[in-house]
Amino acid sequence: MSILAIQLDPHAVDVCIDDSALHFILADGREISAPIEWFPRLRDASQEQRQKWRLIGKGIGVHWPDIDEDIAVSTLMRNH
Repeated sequence: MSILAIQLDPHAVDVCIDDSALHFILADGREISAPIEWFPRLRDASQEQRQKWRLIGKGIGVHWPDIDEDIAVSTLMRNH
């Protein structure tokens, strides 16, 4: 029997936001999410502002410049 070694990589590579949740897609293929209610600035932002994000720290977090919001991957992981 062979065992696959899973390489966990908790760095964000993509972000999706809908009206109910924030989703981070991680480099290892996992998706983690949290209710948008946890992030009032993001919740109250326009759709255009929500879509203007950039990865920070090589994917350890995400920054939304228009609303001055930073969210770390570890924040979502810690709350799971």
